[in-house]
Amino acid sequence: MATAKKPAAKKAAPAKKAAPAKKRTPNAGFAKPMKPSTQLAAIIGKEAMPRYEVTKRIWAYIKDKGLQDSKDKRNINADAKLLPIFGGKKQVTMFEMTKLVNQHLSD
Repeated sequence: MATAKKPAAKKAAPAKKAAPAKKRTPNAGFAKPMKPSTQLAAIIGKEAMPRYEVTKRIWAYIKDKGLQDSKDKRNINADAKLLPIFGGKKQVTMFEMTKLVNQHLSD
């Protein structure tokens, strides 16, 4: 009887050298203070703030008022203050919300 040869084990590839860490420069436009419209100021306050802070405060408002849809958490139900910001829509997705809120911010 002929004996079957076992396949040769593969040698491990030589370790790759780590690429030098690139220093990431922050995007100044993202942190630039933006002035909210009067409708948006009723929710987050009237002082100028960066977009990320605006989003943070809107989410705090939504959570505080329980405006996330109970069946689909990606949807936000508008109350009287959010209705003008959402362009009259009674419900928007969280992705639409960001787009609609940005229309209420100016330099």
